Parts: sequence; structure tokens; C-alpha cells
Amino acid sequence: MNVGIIGCGTMGSGIAQVAATANCKVKVYDTNEEQLVKSAAKLEKILNRLIEKGRINEGIKTNIQNNITYSSSLKDLGSSDLVIEAIIENLDIKKSVFAELESYVSDSCLLASNTSSLSITSIAAACKKPERFIGIHFFNPAPLMKLVEIVPAIQTSQNTINSAESTIDSWGKLTVLAKDTPGFIVNKVARPFYSEALRIFEEGIVRKSREVSFATIDWALTEIGGFRMGPFTLMDFIGNDVNYVVTETVFKSFYYDPRYKPSFTQKRLSEAGYLGRKSGKGFYDYNQKSKPEPFKDETLGQKIVDRVLAMLINEAADTLHMGIATMKDIDTAMTKGVNYPKGLFKWADEIGIDKCVARLDNLYNFYHEDRYRCSAVLRKMSADKATFYKD
Repeated sequence: MNVGIIGCGTMGSGIAQVAATANCKVKVYDTNEEQLVKSAAKLEKILNRLIEKGRINEGIKTNIQNNITYSSSLKDLGSSDLVIEAIIENLDIKKSVFAELESYVSDSCLLASNTSSLSITSIAAACKKPERFIGIHFFNPAPLMKLVEIVPAIQTSQNTINSAESTIDSWGKLTVLAKDTPGFIVNKVARPFYSEALRIFEEGIVRKSREVSFATIDWALTEIGGFRMGPFTLMDFIGNDVNYVVTETVFKSFYYDPRYKPSFTQKRLSEAGYLGRKSGKGFYDYNQKSKPEPFKDETLGQKIVDRVLAMLINEAADTLHMGIATMKDIDTAMTKGVNYPKGLFKWADEIGIDKCVARLDNLYNFYHEDRYRCSAVLRKMSADKATFYKD
């Protein structure tokens, strides 16, 4: 299979590596020739590390590299069977690229965007054959992360959906199907993990004369909640600029629904250039030898976990209610896409749906904000004494 990749940044280069490892012939296009050289050099380093770890041998490395060529001409993608775009999150630029690309590729070539937050339907509308356009959203780092969200536009044909799923599955990935709504599955459902943690910090909750800190919230959600990484550590890893823009995009795209309201704390950090690990400072200062010590209070920690988890479960239930994805795909997406310790629906069953509803209602009754409204799915299941998973 001939695969074209538009953009040789982190995601484009990663997707190219995945396709080449699956023995596809890959052409990577970028307007910046210097970046193309850097992409090839970075791949060399990655493959050498894999050899050192015993995961591949020299023969496999050579084969992967021979499967990838680099070009600064979009015309060179003309022989592609599938083209995946992974460039800047700008709708007009993406539309312009695909409008030009269509004049070079065959009518049977599938076109895809790796966008994490923009409308697939809107990009497809720029194409003469929108039925062959689809969202194929990888997670960073693409070679390591198993999950890929398949996102049809409303114009996308069933044949295109089937072809995209079978192709990405054949590359050793795990696909889930999502409706074309802001954030798809993962970036929509995960919003409360960041936003509610930020809200808890901004409220300045005091316990035993100690204010809750970034480190305390991270400690609660990792040590008590079982999450692999705390929200503030994770936002620093992603980049506060990137995470804030995704939150802002989802907020605007959902017509300013207060559930997705961004945080001034994160906005100010972004404005200051405190972007996280990549800038040396974010919620934490990475120039220091060690992180601040968390205030370890089991009771406070459990309250933090209960509140964040109730919001995550509510978001998952609302995603199901809106028909964005199936229950199975939502749980798969959150465990394989962002490494949650459990699927949120399974977690809801363990906690008890009644308790989840009660926690949300308590928050709503205290704040009287629509942010804390309980999903109709949870309320009905609570009334029916039902569970998501049947024993």
C-alpha cells in the first residue's frame, strides 16, 4: 500500500514510522526541507534505540527506512492509496491543502486528517469527493499508543469507513469509531480530568491549614485514584499551550457549554510561556531538582478523586447519550488512548451509579452551575437500579 503523509512534525513522523513498519511504502511531504532532514535523522535515532532495547534488528531498521521517502512537493503524493494529513490545527490551511491534493491523487485514494479537535465534516466539504474523506486520529507518540479514533464526516461513505478501519487495524492499532463532534471521544471525555482538577486548585480548598496544591491533587489522583499520571503533570507533559487550545476549542464548539469552560490559571501560564516540560516550567518548575512535596491527607485525597471521577463518568455517560460512540468504544478509548486504570462505565458500576448521581447532585446543589448537571443516562439508570455491564 502506498501511503502519503502531509507534515513531518512529531505526529506526521510517528504515523510514517507506523505505516512503514507495517511494510507500506510511505512518502512524507513537508514544505520545509530542513524539517524533512530532521525527521529522517530523528527516525534514525528512534530505530537505533529500538535496536539497543532488542525490539528490532538491523534488517528491520533498514526495511523501515527504505519504506520512507521524503519530498517537498505535494505532487509526489499522487500515487498514494491513502493520504493522512498531520499539520497545524488551522481549518483554512487544511482545506487548502486537500483542495490542491485532490488534483494529484486518483479517485480511489482515501483522504484523512489526524486533527484532534477540528470538524472532519468541514474539512471534507473542501473536497470534490468528500465521500472519501475521514478522520484518522492517532495519539502521541503514534508508534507506541495503540488507540486510533476513526471519525467519519457526515459525507463519508461506508466503504471509506470500512477501508480506514481495516487499514489501521492491519497496522497493529486498535480502532474505535466516533461521531464527528468536538474532541471526538478521548479529548471530550478527558476534559474534566484537567478542568475539575484546575477548579479544585482555584477554589483554594484548605485542609488542616494547608491549601491544596498541584502536587497534592496529582498525588490524590495517582496514589488513590490509580491514574498513571496526575492532571498537572500530564498537562505539563502535553504542553499548556496545546492543552489550553484544545479545551478552548471544545468549549467554543459546544456553544460555550460551561462543562468545558477553560481555566484562567492555565491561560495565564500559557501567556507567560510556562508551557510545561518543553519550556522548563509549567505547573511545576523543571529546573528544580525535585517536585514540591504533596500534602498527603487520605480524606482530602479521596474527596478530590471522588469529585474528578464523578465528572469523568458524567462526561462518558453524556458522550454515550449523544450517540458519539458506543459504551465499549468509550471505555476502550479511555483505557488505551489515555491509559485510564479502568473504563469509566466499569468504574461507575463499581462505585454505584446511585453514588455517582448523588455526588453530581451535591455539586450542582452547592454551586448551582450547569457545569455539574447530571447526565440523563445516569439519572435514568439510577432510577432503574441498572448497571452498564451485565454480570
